[in-house]
Order: sequence, then structure tokens, then C-alpha cells
Amino acid sequence: MNFTNNIPIVWLALGASVFCWLITAMGAALVFFFKKVNAAVMNVLMGFAAGVMIAASFWSLLSPAIDLSVELGYIPYLFPCVGFLAGGLFVVGVSKLLDKSITLKQEAGAESKKRGILLVSSITLHNIPEGMSVGVAFGAVSVGTPASTLVGAFALALGIGLQNFPEGASVALPLRRDGYSRSKAFLFGQLSGIVEPCAAMLGFFMCTAIKAALPFCLSFSAGAMIAVVASELIAEACRENKNIAAIGCITGFMVMMLMDVALG
Repeated sequence: MNFTNNIPIVWLALGASVFCWLITAMGAALVFFFKKVNAAVMNVLMGFAAGVMIAASFWSLLSPAIDLSVELGYIPYLFPCVGFLAGGLFVVGVSKLLDKSITLKQEAGAESKKRGILLVSSITLHNIPEGMSVGVAFGAVSVGTPASTLVGAFALALGIGLQNFPEGASVALPLRRDGYSRSKAFLFGQLSGIVEPCAAMLGFFMCTAIKAALPFCLSFSAGAMIAVVASELIAEACRENKNIAAIGCITGFMVMMLMDVALG
């Protein structure tokens, strides 16, 4: 990673989070070419992203949180456990609220435009902890956290970016089906990912400003990532063909492990 030596880490964090947003936009752009996307391709892509994110949650977030707790003189497992649990419960809680909101709207006889607003809102909220995770990973590198590396931070952004591709498509294509023009469907699809750079900068500056809270922030992000993988990615990837999803997940985990351990 010598080419990054002269680039401030905050700009690397911003660039990585913008990459995640651009991949969302690429997924949304499918609305200009297709009415639907091959399920097998989406399954293997979601599985691969799940594997990358599972591995990154440990090597880029949870392991550095444990090492930093030791360095700061904390009980090694306390903040990582509390943060991990809090991050997972946060994602589960947000998901529950969104499910309840969608159910209430449907019972009230919502029209397609209202369904579109709920769809965009749900994916947007879902992207906030992902963006924060990218910022936290780069913030940990900036303050010199043990076991935190630029390779790991970039790999985490890669995993999040990959799973953003089908997310962008999952917003834009249903909107098109519900009567939105192609341009409007694309606009709303890519807007669902624009929160990631904002959330990444928030996570970065929180970490660099309050190092004492970094073990909690890192583990919170790890818990949020695992909750997203377990509740969204794996479930979606296994919908059509669980064997393809499993191969994608194993491959993604292996790629992330090689990048973070061998190159980091």
C-alpha cells in the first residue's frame, strides 16, 4: 500500500466510502438495461460479500478492538462484548421498526409510491451502520490501533461495496416496476447509498477524537456487520440456491483473509 503513504487517511476513508456509494449507483443503473437480474449472479455476489464482511468484522474491527482494550488497560473482553452486542441489537431493532412500519402502511392500503418511499428509507437506514464501519476502520488505522491496517480497511469497504450492488438494484428495479421512470428509479436507487460517505466521516472523526471509546466503536461496527450479514445477506443469497451462496461466502471469506493477513 505504498501509493497511499502521502495521502491523508481521512481522504482514504472518504474515497473508500464514496466507492461504496458508486457501487450502489452501478447497481441502480441496471434499471436502464434490465427489468430483472439473473438470480444466480445475485446469489453468488451476495454470498461473496457476506464472506468478506464476516472476515472483515473480525480482522478489521473486532480483533483491533480487543488489542486496543489491552493497550488502554481495560478488561480485554468487556468493551468488545458490549459493543458487539449493542451493534447487533441496533441493526435488529432498526429492522424490526422498519418491518412494523411497512406492515402498518400495507394494512392502510398504501399505494406504490408509498411503498417506494419505505423501500428507499429501509435501504438508506440499513446503509448507515455500514458507512460508519468503513469510517471506524480507517479511524482505527489513523490513531495507530494494534492490528488495524489499511489493507483490512480497504477490504472491508470492498465487501460493503460488493453487497451494495444488488442493494442498488433491489431499490431501482421495484420502483421501475411500480411505474417510476427509469431516471427517477435510478435517482432514488443511488440516493439510498449516499448516506455512506456521511456516516463514514462521522465514524472516522468519532474514532480519531475519542480514542478511549474506540474499542466500543470498533466492536459496535463489527456487531452491526454480523447482524446485517446474518439477517439480510445470507438469507437473501440462499433464497434461490444455497450451494452457490455457500461457495460465494467461502470464497469471499478466503479472499478477505488473504488480503488482511497475508498483505496486511
